[in-house]
Amino acid sequence: MTRERTLSREVTATQIPSGDKIPLTAGTKVMIHQTLGGSFTVQTDFGLYRIAEADADALGEKSESGEASPQAALADGSPDPEAIWGQLRRVYDPEIPVNIVDLGLVYSMDVEALPDTAGYRVNVAMTLTAPGCGMGPAIAEDAKSKVLLVPGVTAADVRITWEPAWNQSMISEEGKMKLGLI
Repeated sequence: MTRERTLSREVTATQIPSGDKIPLTAGTKVMIHQTLGGSFTVQTDFGLYRIAEADADALGEKSESGEASPQAALADGSPDPEAIWGQLRRVYDPEIPVNIVDLGLVYSMDVEALPDTAGYRVNVAMTLTAPGCGMGPAIAEDAKSKVLLVPGVTAADVRITWEPAWNQSMISEEGKMKLGLI
């Protein structure tokens, strides 16, 4: 699936695995290694980067955002929990081709009505495959931004926790199949 591209404009990319934001200039040659959840994992002469879905055009690619976005809130105006889980399934660690839900990284998701407002907050507790993962803040921010796309969600909090410690037994059957573990 590796495809060579030349950036048509400057983009701010996330360096893998540090999570640092780095500008990649127009004319930079990249190899697209992975396209999952709308973001792109690319390799340059200087390393690996993740380019956000919003910058798909700079790669000559199309954004997926309209395809997986939920269409409506529930009848009472609250966000549809299945739509929230669907958005979380669009979040990937750029080094692993399995979404964070199927990796077993999402420990909990709950929806709470916000007092004195017409909106709802989604609270997500998640972990990472390793405590030293520099991509943690970038993955959590990606999850937050995708959850905020769900109708009825006006706030989102994605918290990284280390309890319980993640292990491979937490990966779903589908995730294990994608990783060749079964």
